[in-house]
Amino acid sequence: MATTYKTPGVYVEEISKFPPSVAQVETAIPAFIGYTEKAEKNGNSLLNKPTRIVSLLEYETYFGKARNEQNITVTIKDTINSGPPIQLLDQKFSTAVVTPSPYVMYYAMRMYFDNGGGPCYIASVGDYTSGVVNQPLLAAAVDELEKYDEPTLYLFPDAMAVSTTASYYSLINRALMQAQKLKDRFIIIDAYGNNSDNIRNTASLGNGVDLLKYGAAYHPFLKTVYSYAYDDADITLAHNETDETNTTTTGAYDGKALSELADSSDTDFNLVLYNKIKAELEQQYVTLPPSSAVAGIYARVDSNRGVWKAPANESVSACVEPTIKITHEAQQDLNVHTTGKSINSIRSFTGKGILVWGARTLAGNDNEWKYVPVRRFFNMVEESVDKATAQFVFEPNDANTWVKVRAMIENFLILQWRAGALAGAKPEQAFYVRVGLGETMTADDILNGIMNIEIGMAAVRPAEFIILKFSHKMQEA
Repeated sequence: MATTYKTPGVYVEEISKFPPSVAQVETAIPAFIGYTEKAEKNGNSLLNKPTRIVSLLEYETYFGKARNEQNITVTIKDTINSGPPIQLLDQKFSTAVVTPSPYVMYYAMRMYFDNGGGPCYIASVGDYTSGVVNQPLLAAAVDELEKYDEPTLYLFPDAMAVSTTASYYSLINRALMQAQKLKDRFIIIDAYGNNSDNIRNTASLGNGVDLLKYGAAYHPFLKTVYSYAYDDADITLAHNETDETNTTTTGAYDGKALSELADSSDTDFNLVLYNKIKAELEQQYVTLPPSSAVAGIYARVDSNRGVWKAPANESVSACVEPTIKITHEAQQDLNVHTTGKSINSIRSFTGKGILVWGARTLAGNDNEWKYVPVRRFFNMVEESVDKATAQFVFEPNDANTWVKVRAMIENFLILQWRAGALAGAKPEQAFYVRVGLGETMTADDILNGIMNIEIGMAAVRPAEFIILKFSHKMQEA
């Protein structure tokens, strides 16, 4: 703005020489969509209101814990002598969770934080009252999340309990379509029913590369270190005794609640037996779809290395073993398939533990968007530059503005190149930024208020296949 000087004196003016900067957006802010024990903060309902949290304690405060299992069986099998006196020769226990609760959001949150997760959003669509998972409610939560700018990952821990395969993948397809529309989020996908084949066979999951590049599938389910939640009073004991003549009779604790064994005022008080049963119940481990662990690994890798680093060859914490042992040969069909849909494996390796062993998007046969880190890196750059250039809306569409915009974006990309996100020995080999009349715009574009900016980046790609070649060398005199 021109200044009019009227009074004699000295005037100080500050001249801006530095271009504005691009601030990198967050890359691993997942949104967990499912059911919770409660949804309340300071007396206000959080139902259908995506809420940001930063810890498991905060989740428990606002959304509660896991649902107590209602179908746990405990059987005590005693072997006794014929007497007299009758003596206990052997005692065995068998426990089982007959029909686990369909609500696994709390366990998924534990898995997420144990694998390095940080801030995230919780979209609670209901409590545990109905006992079922309603797909339309999950779909409505996806639509609601479109209004929120910060989430970058979607996952559906409870969606394994929807009624059909088609219903589940139509939900995933809805999320992928939103990611394609907004271009700032990515979908982590579980195989319905722990069956990888249905990802390729279902008709409700789109086949277009433009859609599939915004999601990645992981397989198989994981047996975690978490024990099921339950109330002692809900567990009824089955007790039988078998003597040396192989005659079986009902034991003294048959039909009793587990809580009675821990009640010192009860005639059936037996703390030793109670502790033994509790120890057996601790061995009933929760099985989870892998998406929550993968989301935590995404967050961990992004924090330690960067979004450009493939979230693979990374260990899975809080996991006993994958539910399916995938071999080298079996993974070939999962990783590369004629349908074009790639599925990333989680495998157990001797001496190494349990590792995520794949980094492909669903569009695994597409040369441009084959890899998860490439898609997510472009998401980050696109959104970061988008937000930074908003300040130039309605600025003069002339060379002065173009120089500022170009310098701003180039400075940002140089930082990415130095961090290792872009390939090339020199910045000019790693990226280019073009803007200007005769370069990206015509005179007609300027008349219509259009500023075209073209950005090209040579994103690094993971070394998925390392090939070692050996040969004999002839002895030389």
